[in-house]
Amino acid sequence: MEGLLNIVRQGLYFLSFALIAVGVGLLIFYFIRLAGTSDSKVKYDFINKHEKKTLWRSFLILLIAAGAFVTSILATEWLYVFVGVFVSFMFGMILGVVIYNYLEYYYPTFIEKRLQKLRYKPRISSTGNQMKLLSEAEEDVYLDEGMQAEENIFSVDYDVWIDEKTDETKIEKYKGHLHAEKSPTCGYYTLRVVKEEIIESPTEEKEGTLMKYYECSYTGYKTKKIFNIARLKKTPKEAGKAFASTT
Repeated sequence: MEGLLNIVRQGLYFLSFALIAVGVGLLIFYFIRLAGTSDSKVKYDFINKHEKKTLWRSFLILLIAAGAFVTSILATEWLYVFVGVFVSFMFGMILGVVIYNYLEYYYPTFIEKRLQKLRYKPRISSTGNQMKLLSEAEEDVYLDEGMQAEENIFSVDYDVWIDEKTDETKIEKYKGHLHAEKSPTCGYYTLRVVKEEIIESPTEEKEGTLMKYYECSYTGYKTKKIFNIARLKKTPKEAGKAFASTT
């Protein structure tokens, strides 16, 4: 039994360092890939999709590694093996909850600022010219009806960049409900859209009205905002009839 206990101790000891290597390796691999990405939109999507998940997985692996190391030190007897596992599990649960809450509620405040900088960082065209970001009114010329419909219900947000010297355009797509807004109650980016309701549908003559309902996932604070929906565009055939009726 003593020989088996030593094998268990050594196994836990080496396992802890192996897990540390995996956890740190995940972080290093992530940041190397991030540093090797030069395109602002690609970097934006990469951070948004992978950063929180990578940090959580890495921290989780490091917590298990710490538990294995502590258990290997305490395991001078079989009883202490179970004590070490129990103590490591309890402290791991506490630290895991703390880390998870930090990544879920506090970290987005930091990551959102980085994403905003990347989103509005000036783009460079294929000819080397700095491109201009068009306003919501200007960009409609470059968006088809389907894209405009997506923007009207805030499911998708498009950014249109244009090289004014060559007319080269670049259209970037962002999820409309991807990011939370800053909550007035806690100051964190935890205010998210939970429901949308069209109060008045748009027509060709007037704009529509959309109500968006928000809820803070941290404090439970709720609010709502009213947005205008752009008027429907007349088809060329209908526009011709309207012109004819005025002449």
